Amino acid sequence: MELYLKLFEVLFPVFFIVGIGYFLGRKNPKFDTTFITNYSGNFGAPALFIFAITSSGVTYSVFSEYFIYAVIALTSFALIGVLFLFFLKKDISRELPPYFLPNTGNMGIPICLFAYGTLGMGVAAAISSLVILLHFTINIFLASKKFDIKIILKSPPTYAVIVAVFFLYFDLEMPKVVINTVMLLGYAMIVLILMSLGVSLTQLKVFSLKNSIISSIGRVIIGPIIGFIIIKIFNLSGFAAGVLLIQSAMPSAILTYLVAEMYSPKKVVDSISSMIVVSTLMSLITVPIIVFISLKYFPY
Repeated sequence: MELYLKLFEVLFPVFFIVGIGYFLGRKNPKFDTTFITNYSGNFGAPALFIFAITSSGVTYSVFSEYFIYAVIALTSFALIGVLFLFFLKKDISRELPPYFLPNTGNMGIPICLFAYGTLGMGVAAAISSLVILLHFTINIFLASKKFDIKIILKSPPTYAVIVAVFFLYFDLEMPKVVINTVMLLGYAMIVLILMSLGVSLTQLKVFSLKNSIISSIGRVIIGPIIGFIIIKIFNLSGFAAGVLLIQSAMPSAILTYLVAEMYSPKKVVDSISSMIVVSTLMSLITVPIIVFISLKYFPY
């Protein structure tokens, strides 16, 4: 019974805030989330990474270890995505991002925070930092089929990760005033971005339900299976293993849609939109199961 209560405590705040966003989106179909996107990309995400990485108590060795596990996991997700897209006869380049870039930041970090506390948030940030870096590199490269170094240089989250890892590596203490500031900015982003996720569910559309369900299986079902295999291969245990499993189970990231909208044809954008909606809705069922397994077999 205690485990079920913990599961409720972890998931209810996240789904409740997403529900608020969904309510606002239904009430106002023209609800503009541009401010949330701009705030998150320029201030919220960088602040959250700095706070999560430098103040959670996670050591550099744990951070780097799980960063590498994340590389392995995302590479595996990408290979699965290539197979799915090949058999579905889709554009492998432009439609690959939703398969290997899960929503580890907007949805994963809050869930890991509530499940495992600040230490869990720190490991979740290690995984999410890689995903964010790939959003502004490989994601854009695949969507536009060209590489632009200027996008990386203009990305605030990239510099935030570098600064945070620098402090972590040299075991430096971040000034208290900085910690307090990034904490407020980061937690504000969590609330806003979860509401934005709810709003997005009312605005994004499903254009091919059958293909979207098949594609989403590759993200929210095969994803955690790959995470579990990595845990077993490397004999991982404890809360960090649970975080890896939870992050592997996240649905497709909304940022893949935003990038596709800027660089890809409408047919591709519609397909990615469908996968995000369906994978997110499927995750309402699959994520509670994965969190339950994580709390039961990889306790804090």
